[in-house]
Amino acid sequence: MTPVAGKTQAWLNAGLGLVYPEFCQLCRAQRATVREGLVCAKCWTHVRFIRAPFCNRCGLPYPGDLTTAFECSNCRELELHFSSARSAVVAKSVVLEAIHRYKYQRALWFENFLADLLIREAAPGLREQGGWDFIVPVPLHPLKFREREFNQAARLAAPLAAATGIPLNEKILQRIAATATQTLLTRDERATNMKNAFAVRPHLRLTGQKIVLVDDVFTTGATTSACARALRDAGAAEVCVWTLARGL
Repeated sequence: MTPVAGKTQAWLNAGLGLVYPEFCQLCRAQRATVREGLVCAKCWTHVRFIRAPFCNRCGLPYPGDLTTAFECSNCRELELHFSSARSAVVAKSVVLEAIHRYKYQRALWFENFLADLLIREAAPGLREQGGWDFIVPVPLHPLKFREREFNQAARLAAPLAAATGIPLNEKILQRIAATATQTLLTRDERATNMKNAFAVRPHLRLTGQKIVLVDDVFTTGATTSACARALRDAGAAEVCVWTLARGL
């Protein structure tokens, strides 16, 4: 984050502190600061980080004691175009509530909390692996962007880029189809819905770059796989996926 951006964020935090009393915006019972995303320590205890064992391809956690690599049935039955996907936390309880209010009710004070969850899990591995050229957020269609007024994937990707030193690039990928919401669709319907929904910007060619694709929630992988396919078709050597949360 640049000095100017840092000062801007400090002013925004101060402004939020004036508008919203410093208590948890989830349970409304405990004290919490803007820096903490207005989420208290007690609510934090309901966050479930995803730890091994999990599917080596899509990161689906498995409730067992497996010590060998495995691929889940979802991945075996779908043609996925990313090399691997990982999520920081399970999309349940306080996390799911914070994400929904952040996306659909413009509860932007949860951003510090949500970004922190992603950075805690994604940043160490990305730094260790190295060699990544860009962090690319999953784009919104212009109509959806005008409706929501911000892209949650891009907002979460920015602090991850700052934490890892991997350049953020929002100009590579675009959403060219205004698809129906995925919420009530089956796995196969999601894949069909996302087919040809994304494209790399016209006349742009990737020449072997390694891309980290970032989104807020991973469910079946239809959205991120469609994005990865567009990136690979344009010449990307590898696309890995990191999302804040994993739907189970």
